[in-house]
Amino acid sequence: MIDLHTHTIFSDGDLIPAEHLRRVESLGYEAVAITDHADSSNLDFIIPRIVRAAEDLNRFYKTRLVPGIELTHIPPEMFSELVAQSRKLGAMIIVGHGETVMEPVKTGTNLAAIEAGVDILAHPGFITKQEAKLAAEKGVFLELTGRKGHSLTNGHVARIAQETGALLVVNADAHGPGDFMTPEMAETVALGAGLDKAGYEKLRQNMSRLAAGR
Repeated sequence: MIDLHTHTIFSDGDLIPAEHLRRVESLGYEAVAITDHADSSNLDFIIPRIVRAAEDLNRFYKTRLVPGIELTHIPPEMFSELVAQSRKLGAMIIVGHGETVMEPVKTGTNLAAIEAGVDILAHPGFITKQEAKLAAEKGVFLELTGRKGHSLTNGHVARIAQETGALLVVNADAHGPGDFMTPEMAETVALGAGLDKAGYEKLRQNMSRLAAGR
């Protein structure tokens, strides 16, 4: 089990990194990315601390902590700049907070995040076929999410991805202990969105490569 979109107390999550990692280790996770919410005001505060946590904790835990960040509600025009800054600071997984139907995310965010080369476009709402085609070309993963509300468009995202060849991931978008998914729940999210078991297995393999740095 791998999850590449989770949150800690460095944004709006409940746990410090050590407890966060221990809880998913107890569930048998292979790897987890901490991707707290950020914009230009806190990027340089959050990423180095997650990197430090990974350096320390990965010596002792079986589950590997992958340092990341979620660029959230930023102006679309800032994506390229902040993606580059995030990578320089040590983020291995960069998530773009996509145009979920649950929040007033600015139109154009999906396209800007894809063009900037984020690793994952989270909960991309009613992503267009043109945007998904570009994601496929650039190797940007589209997210099927287990998060309440954001998951309303999972079926649309899965269908568009299958039509365009875009890669998919399944993440919990966990903010606390009750949000972490079991492998069975992750499979349910994927199959419920319209994937078959072969498609889900391919998704799992792609996530393993992404967690390992492609």
